[in-house]
Amino acid sequence: MKKITILGAGMMGSAIAIDLSKNYKIEVIDLKEDEEFKSVFKERNIKSIQADVTDLKILQPLIEKSDLIIGAVPGFIGFKVLKNVIECGKNIVDISFFSEDPFQLNEEAESRSITAVVDCGVSPGLSNIILGYYTLKMEVDYYECLVGGLPFNRIAPFEYSAPFSPIDVIEEYIRPARLMENGKIVTKPPLSDLESIDIEPAGTLESFNSDGLRTLLKTVNVPNMKEKTLRYPGHIDKIKFLKDCGFFKTEFIEINGNSLRPMDFTAKLLLPIWKISKNQEEFTIMKIIIKGKQNGKNKEHVYILYDRYDEATNTSSMARTTGYTCTGAARLILEGKFSKTGICAPESIGVEKDCFNEIINHLASRKIRLKHIERDI
Repeated sequence: MKKITILGAGMMGSAIAIDLSKNYKIEVIDLKEDEEFKSVFKERNIKSIQADVTDLKILQPLIEKSDLIIGAVPGFIGFKVLKNVIECGKNIVDISFFSEDPFQLNEEAESRSITAVVDCGVSPGLSNIILGYYTLKMEVDYYECLVGGLPFNRIAPFEYSAPFSPIDVIEEYIRPARLMENGKIVTKPPLSDLESIDIEPAGTLESFNSDGLRTLLKTVNVPNMKEKTLRYPGHIDKIKFLKDCGFFKTEFIEINGNSLRPMDFTAKLLLPIWKISKNQEEFTIMKIIIKGKQNGKNKEHVYILYDRYDEATNTSSMARTTGYTCTGAARLILEGKFSKTGICAPESIGVEKDCFNEIINHLASRKIRLKHIERDI
């Protein structure tokens, strides 16, 4: 039986571990041990190890006999962990949302014949896979992705729950957004171009520019692309207020002889407010719009994903949609169906028709279904 080591035992890493444990030997490594997750792992014969995966000397012997690594650590250590895994000579599927350019590691990965699939969550991730597929079917000239994860119970003041680290969410709010307009990369302020949009069955939400295109800016030739994050109406006004007051600043300040970053302080305060409670019902919604010329006709393809918290397995929708896209890619590598080496963006999976279908079917088998609408324009 092949062995997979998962780095990170948070909500995403745990969902990935449980899903893959049905067919593979699984080990999970995390700096901290969560007693709840530890008991869940024990029930499924998943080995959990407490260790610092940012330390190469510690990590190397722990993953020496692994056939594949899954990276599910917080974004601020994601790049370092990815680099460590590549230096250990191991294939990896990574969902860490780090700010660094993963292609910096491409030469190292290729020299070791490593397959390193990055950004392999729901968006970026599944959204990229879908776009990659359509770059083969048609001449795409427009791509838009609207995506968000939200709680059903809208509790003031933020009406939001974070399915991952609050620092990663704050990073999304402060990182400038890169878009593609008329074939040129344009940088816009974070939280810009706020607009209302109706997406059934979620209803009216607000969208804003976010830096989610990432690898797509380098890998596909589509002249107009943007990604926008979805929240309940009014949420962004509150975030902008905090930002304008300096709560998201990353420069250290002195308070009574103590040095701290306002962002760390804010994240600490927001953690209990944003933390998803056990068995909290929430949903993930994503709408992808792809336009272009197909067989001589102007076509539009729209994909809508709507997924809810799974009561049967007590798994959040964000963990399902992110984690199961990741496990689908992991299976492709382990079964020899995807073997491209180097730093591989998710869209490189989509351009292989069989791999695209495998991912869609893999998600459908876990009751994650995409509604596809095709029309002439």
